[in-house]
Amino acid sequence: MVSRVIPVDDFDLVIFGGTGDLARRKILPGLYRRFLSGQMPEASRIIGAARSDMDSAAWRASIRDAIKEFAGANVQDKASIDGFLERLHYVPVDATGKAGWKELKGLMRKDVVSAFYFSVAPSLFGAIAERLKTHGIAGNASRIVVEKPFGRDLETAKDLNATLAEYFDETQIYRIDHYLGKETVQNLMAVRFANILFEPLWNAQYIDHVQITVAETVGVGGRGAYYDKSGAMRDMVQNHLMQLLCLTAMEPPSHFEPDSVRDEKLKVIRALDPVPSDDIVRGQYREGLDGPSYLEDSENPDSRTESFIAMKVKVSNWRWNGVPFYLRTGKRMKARMSEIVISFKEPPHNIFTEADHPRCNILTIRLQPDEGIDLRMTIKEPGPGGMRFVEVPMDMTFADALGAAAADVPDAYERLIMDVIRGNQTLFMRGDEVEAAWAWTDPLIADWTNKGDRPVSYDAGTAGPEDALILMHRDGRRWREISA
Repeated sequence: MVSRVIPVDDFDLVIFGGTGDLARRKILPGLYRRFLSGQMPEASRIIGAARSDMDSAAWRASIRDAIKEFAGANVQDKASIDGFLERLHYVPVDATGKAGWKELKGLMRKDVVSAFYFSVAPSLFGAIAERLKTHGIAGNASRIVVEKPFGRDLETAKDLNATLAEYFDETQIYRIDHYLGKETVQNLMAVRFANILFEPLWNAQYIDHVQITVAETVGVGGRGAYYDKSGAMRDMVQNHLMQLLCLTAMEPPSHFEPDSVRDEKLKVIRALDPVPSDDIVRGQYREGLDGPSYLEDSENPDSRTESFIAMKVKVSNWRWNGVPFYLRTGKRMKARMSEIVISFKEPPHNIFTEADHPRCNILTIRLQPDEGIDLRMTIKEPGPGGMRFVEVPMDMTFADALGAAAADVPDAYERLIMDVIRGNQTLFMRGDEVEAAWAWTDPLIADWTNKGDRPVSYDAGTAGPEDALILMHRDGRRWREISA
């Protein structure tokens, strides 16, 4: 199978925070892989900008090390790395001062696409945006990429959007959520809207419930101070899980183009009911064999921040009336796993004996690990002796189904960055979408904050607190087992 590579125009991509961890781990190795695939025109350039006082040669040397460490063992050809590094330039820039901006402007070209990646703290977004415009570096066709968090509540999100809007039009702003760049997330839309098989069944008449799980085995060590001001709700639910819920629940857009898709996602967020406190479980991991407790990681012995959250969410519209969406995410859990599970209802009438009752069909979209789609079907168990049923998978693991093509699937960051260069905002969040998500999230956080609720403890290396299991059991349902 030969993948079709969509060409891009020549570009200048400036990475503010070019010496930072995200640039070294994700952005630059991802761009190197796009270079190898032929998606980086010969005249295109990548310009690093940061406070560190170094020259281009020193930055190239550091990125060579990053490629060796993070790009993958199968792409370590020296000639290719040398060719990529030739495209790299570096300028020391003071984000909040005057130094470096004149030099950066001198490097920029007017006849190519210009994009600016803000791989820095959100507190610097406004200062950088203002200087790009006042120094004449960014024009009306330039694009900026901003990383989450997009505020920490509705008020700060509105302030951030307003600040960016002073200097850039909404069509120029790309709010990046790497979950939307995952191949399986996009395949969710393909499964729904490119196959007549599922869309007629994608509603309350046929679906019993939906589960969305993002489980991580790592704790918050190394970023405990940040996480203790954020928690699982702000860090994961308000953005990543919200986006997965929207793509699962949204109506078919009129066209597969940015505003049509984002309009439908916004409708889902606005249709979300407030969540009663009884339908929310917050947890905090205890000390385990493989690491310290959350309280130790956060260095706050009285922390009430959740490292785990599970909740039952309802979408109040005709399509989903009565269908609960169960969301779950946590740190230090049994396995690393992200998936969306669509559990269909049982047949309306069972013609078989109670003992031989067939099970409901389950469609699982696996985001990580082992990206793929799995549909559980009930069939007759082979052999004599009557109708005995067995559940079998119709499994499309990308690595098995697509062979070598699956190994060449772009990382989420590299896919999204190339969409920025192409000017395609489909997989990026719009400002009103971000604000609507915070408008739903804020009252939930305020409720448990005002009550002084403490998260319940759970053992590291498990599926989370027992209360999360009860959340499902009281509805006569069960979470899918978390397994690698």
